[in-house]
Formats: sequence, structure tokens, C-alpha cells
Amino acid sequence: MTRRHGYALLAALVAVVIVISSAIYVGFSGALRDDHGSVQAGGARPHGSAAPASTGAWVGTWSTSPAGAEPGTEEAGYFGRSLRNIVHTSVGGTGARITLSNLYGQQPLSITHASLAIASAPGSPTALAGTVRRLTFAGSASVVIPAGQQVISDTARLRVPRDADMLVTTYSPTPSGPVTYHPQARQISYVAQGDRTEDPSGAQYTVQSPYWRYVTALDVLSNDAEGTVVVLGDSLTDGITSTMGANLRWPDVLADRLRTEPGAPRYGVVNQGISGNRILADGLGRPAANPSGLSRFGRDALGRAGVRAVVIDLGINDILRAPQVTDPDEIVTGLRELVRQAHARGLRVIGATLMPFQGHRGYKPHLEAVRQGVNATIRAGKVFDSYVDFDKALRDPYNPRKLLPHYDSGDHLHPSDAGYARMAETVDLSTLKGSTGAEL
Repeated sequence: MTRRHGYALLAALVAVVIVISSAIYVGFSGALRDDHGSVQAGGARPHGSAAPASTGAWVGTWSTSPAGAEPGTEEAGYFGRSLRNIVHTSVGGTGARITLSNLYGQQPLSITHASLAIASAPGSPTALAGTVRRLTFAGSASVVIPAGQQVISDTARLRVPRDADMLVTTYSPTPSGPVTYHPQARQISYVAQGDRTEDPSGAQYTVQSPYWRYVTALDVLSNDAEGTVVVLGDSLTDGITSTMGANLRWPDVLADRLRTEPGAPRYGVVNQGISGNRILADGLGRPAANPSGLSRFGRDALGRAGVRAVVIDLGINDILRAPQVTDPDEIVTGLRELVRQAHARGLRVIGATLMPFQGHRGYKPHLEAVRQGVNATIRAGKVFDSYVDFDKALRDPYNPRKLLPHYDSGDHLHPSDAGYARMAETVDLSTLKGSTGAEL
């Protein structure tokens, strides 16, 4: 046989091998996928583990701000128990990842098992059949999160629905010390004894909790959403008086509008409200519980996936809480600094006027004057790219220092469900897109 004929035979053999290998690969890939391109439970990747996901852009579908260390967890944390957090999506996608935080931990946090699933019904700890996905971190099923740090999981291939409850479950086998949490979730989550991370049934999740623990973000790969709107605020954004488990905080209603109204920007909405939050002053501790808007802006707003616009509703606690700020220019200066940082990243910023609070136990006429001073500067267009006038929308026209009774939860500071809906309805959706550049 000539050398030339030998090369030809070798090339033919290589071609046959490639064809056979391709056929095997196609058959293997087909076994992993259902009709929607999601990994099926019981496929070649056991338990629906994390896997490369479809194409698309990362956007935030849900998030919350770490606000402090959970009281009573200083020594043991939640070792030997599974924490099943229920979070609600704003937009859907074909893949997902989570962020876990040990910001308030005093020692490394060992997570040996984590999972993501779609809830079988609103508020239920039971997973929809076939949707439990084991999460990995840099390819490993376990991760150690240093004190003061956070980690992002690998991408899990899962078709995440919009406007749906998701289950984020973590398990730690060893004492972890203080648990990083968000105390005003307005959502019941669950705890089970032992490692029940991939258990689709909620039967063992017998302990209820009003907190979110460790998980601070859920991002999705989306071909539909154009980006993320971050809402930075205090208890008015946290939705402290909204109906538990009903997703009626005003950012939730804003997300509904963005999903359903013709011509609306297709944005995910993430809620970065912390009850009691201020622009200028941190809470106590190190790291500070309830960190100020200025100190957390980089992490909670600029650091969110796919952020395109930021809505800021902060300032009322700077007026109400000690040490009280009695010069409106100090509050305005803080707001302008947030805008400056956002503009440096090319982000659009929408601000909110401060709503009335006469009748609240902290009301004083001189504090009302501070509120009015801040609002006058916002309305003059010298703080934000655009503004939403929550004050005008919710105040009593016969006494503009008070909330309209229909919009008042009863404490004369926080809105009712109707008030939160009115806040969301007041936002001009077109202001969430456009150029930046308020006169500062």
C-alpha cells in the first residue's frame, strides 16, 4: 500500500469515528432534555444537578438585602437543619443561579448541599415534580463561604417561570455562628431536621419562619428580559405592612406592570428594601446591621445582575430616627451621591418624593418641614434623572400632611395593600429607560 493510500484510509477511519461519536453525543444529550430543554430528573446528571444552561443575558428576578445577624444564632447557627427559603420571581429564564451570603458570619460557613426547585403551589415547601436541581459551586457540591463574603452558584439548567415561587434550600452540617438574614421577608419559609435539601416533599419542613436566610439573589438567563430594575428603599419598599405571602409590596406590583403592559420595558425587578434604612447613617455592629444606603449601594444596587435602572425611595428614616437629620440639604446631598455613583456606571436613576406621616408617633412640625424641603428639591429636577411623586399620589388632598385613609395601613406611615398598589401605578414606566444626566 502506498503512503498516499495509507493517509486516505486513515482519514476515512477518523471520519467514521467522528460520525459515530457525534451520534452517541446527540443520543446522550437528547436523553438529558425534556421538551423545554430542561434537565429531567433521573437523567444522566443525578438529582438534576447544575449544568450549562441556554444562551441569554443574566438578569435579576429576585433579590433581598442582607440586613443583620439573626438573634439567637450566635453560637450554633442552623447546623444539621435544612433551610428552605421561598422567593418569588419577577421574570423567567432557561437557567438560574443563586447568591449565598455570610456577610454577618463570624466564621466560615460550610454549605455541603444546596438545591433550587419550583414550588408546587404558592407558598408551599413542596417542589413541583421533576424540578429539584442540585446546585454546585465552581463544580463542587459543597462550598465554604468566608466570614463577610458571598458566593454565586454555578448555573443550573431549569426553566424558571415568571411570577412564581421558587424553593432555595441549603444545608450546613457544622455550627456556623451568626446567620445572615433578612428579617422582614413578608413570606413564610421553612426549616427541616437533617439533610432534606433535595427532598421534593415538604412534609418534613414543619418549622415555619418569617425570614430569608443566607440567600440574597436569584438570577436567571433570559432571552426576553432586557435588564433589571433595582429598587433601593426602606420599610416602604420592604413592604412591612403588606399582606404576608401575597407579594403585594409595591416593587411586586411594579413587576406585574412591566410583565403585562404593552410597550413596557422588559425588566426584572429586585427589591433592595431594608426596614428602618437610612441614606446617611449605619446601624450598630461590625459589620453594621442595617447598613446605610450610601454604604450598601455598590453591593445592593450597582452589583445586581443586568442592572439598567435604579429607583430610590429613601430619606424618611433619616428624618424620623435618631440622630434626626433636620437639614434637608444633608439628605439631598446623600441622594446626589447615590446618583453620581449610578451615573458613573451609566445607569438611569428615578427618585421618589417622601410620603406624609402626620399621625405617626414620630411626627413633629419641624420634621414635616424637612420632608417638604427634600420634596421641593426633588420636584425641581435637581436630584434624579426623573422622579415619581408618591407624596402627591397617596396624600390626603384635604390634609396633605397625612396619608389618605384608604392608603394608610393604620400606623400613618406605612401604606395599606391599596397604598402599595397606588405607588406602583404612579411610576411612569417610560422613565425607566432613557438617558441619564440630572443637574446636580
